[in-house]
This record gives sequence, structure tokens and C-alpha cells, in this order.
Amino acid sequence: MQNRKICFVATESEEEEYFSEKFGAFDVSFHPGLDGVPEDVEVLSIFINDRITEEFLSQHPGLKMITTRSMGCDHIDLEACAKRQVMITHVSGYGENTVAEHTFALMLALSRRLRESTEAALAGKFTHEKFRGMDLRGSTLGVIGAGRVGLHVIRIGAAFGMKVLAYDAAPNPLHTELLEFKYTSFEHLIRESHVLTLHIPLNKETHHILDRETLSRCRPGVLLINTARGRLIDSEALIEALDSGQVGGAGLDVVEEESVFYGGATALIGAQIADRVRGTGSDDRIALPVGRMKEISRYLSSNALLRRPQVVYTPHNAYNSDESREFISKTTSENIHHYFAANP
Repeated sequence: MQNRKICFVATESEEEEYFSEKFGAFDVSFHPGLDGVPEDVEVLSIFINDRITEEFLSQHPGLKMITTRSMGCDHIDLEACAKRQVMITHVSGYGENTVAEHTFALMLALSRRLRESTEAALAGKFTHEKFRGMDLRGSTLGVIGAGRVGLHVIRIGAAFGMKVLAYDAAPNPLHTELLEFKYTSFEHLIRESHVLTLHIPLNKETHHILDRETLSRCRPGVLLINTARGRLIDSEALIEALDSGQVGGAGLDVVEEESVFYGGATALIGAQIADRVRGTGSDDRIALPVGRMKEISRYLSSNALLRRPQVVYTPHNAYNSDESREFISKTTSENIHHYFAANP
């Protein structure tokens, strides 16, 4: 059993203590990033910023299970894992209440113009007339995705006295009997809502679900909240909509390139230099790989977006409560134990 390796990536000190205790009979190691993971690892536990690619899988032929300490799996190449028969598990349900509450923290910060008011006050330029907010009561809340998190948002919105509309790919009429909201079409929802909030997974169908075209059809001055996945929104389109006033403000816990939250410029520039060093030939105008160019472009757009005064943001922190982290660790431990018991 000692030779069966479990590697945990991007863990905090409390998590390391917890997992060390739970898997003391195994060969357990902790790593800040994927670079340090040994090639003979059998079970790998990752977090939201650890991207599993075909290349990584080929470098770790002994890998049998990946357990992500997140609800979403869009950072994992699922097709490549399926081809190599690598089992994938995730943590479902941990963010229902936590993310919903954070959604309203961002919503209230926008509706009462907290960032603009604070910055103006610090600069000695605050006036009540210029930085007047809006009441949520009586406004229309549009919830895109009425799943576990979305239903909690709906419940809180109703408690605020908001009229709630929801769009979901698989509507459940029973929910409308229990909660005060109405299912509607996507077009009707974006046209009527004073506040739009996203609670859907990222996939080919939902990528840039809010782009130039859809944002142009929203109610002018709409407030936009995203605590789901950054690439649900086209950053360039959102910047244009903020500058024109079509979007009145954005509360973001996620952006298209989240390295912007963690000093990403240094990492990206370093990678760019490395790409050039690895190039061949005498021409020093070496073209960067398409993927790297897209990453840099997303970084620049995300950075410009966060600098807009109408934007309030947190660094992918909506899930981060004591209760949520405890649930994530417990479920991850159970997932791994089920794997070793051949009962996934």
C-alpha cells in the first residue's frame, strides 16, 4: 500500500493536515502546482486552476484517478481522460448556499455603488447625488441556470422582494410551486431583468453566452453578476457594454483569465520568453503558439475589465467559507477511499 501514490495540488495547511491523517497508510505528497507531480502518481487531487491536458496525462501513465476539489470540471480534458480510462470525481453541492450568498454580496455592492462611492470618498469627490444607488426590492432578477445554486439565489431574491425570472435547460415545474419565480425564455429573461446572474456550467453551448449580440438585447443599464465561470461572458463585449452604459455594472467572482488575480502577468511573460528560447532558426520574430496568444489576450481583456469603476470583483472566492471548505475536504476524502475500495 505504501507504493500507491496520492498527490494533492494547491492545498492549504489545514487541508494538508486533514489529508495526511486520512491517508497515512499511503504515499502522500503535496505540491504547489502540477509541475512537481511524479510520473508514477496513481491518484491526483487538484483544484480549479490546475489544468489537466493530454500532454500531462501522457507524462503520467500510471494515473488512474483525478479528483477535483471543485464542482466544475472544465479544467480537465475529459475526453483524453476517458481514452486513458482515468476516473474523474468532483465535489457536488458544496456551494449551494455559500455561492448564493456571495452572489448577493456582489449584487448589493453594485446596487449601492460601493466601489465608486468608496473611491470617490477617498479622493474627496463624493456627492450623494452622483453616487445614488437602487433598491433591489421591486426590481426583476433574472437567474440563468436554476440548479442547486440558482434555486438558492431565487429563494434569497424573493426574500428581498424581487420579481424573479429563471431560464433553465431543464425546467422543473415543482420548483415554481415551492418558490416565488417564473420560468421564461432566455430572450425574455435578458430583455426584462434589471439584474442578471449566471449559474450554469461552462461548455461548448454556454461559452460566451453573453456576448456583444446578447448584451445588446439586455435591458439598458442591467447589472450583471457572474459567480460561475469566467468564459460564460465575452470580456471585450462586456467592456464595450460598460463603457456605453448598456451594462450599468458587473459583479464578478470569475473572469476569462484568472491568472489576473494571481500576478498572472509575470507568469505569462515568463512563458512567452520560454517559448522564444525553445524556438529554432535564426529569425528572432518567433510566433507564439495560438494557445499562448489566446491566453495573453484573455489576460489583457480581464485586466482591463477589472479596472473599470463599474466593476466589483473578488478573486474566485465565492465558494470560500469554513463550511464549504470542510465539505470539500470530506467529500474528496470519501471519493478517494471509494476508489481504493473499488466502489467509486
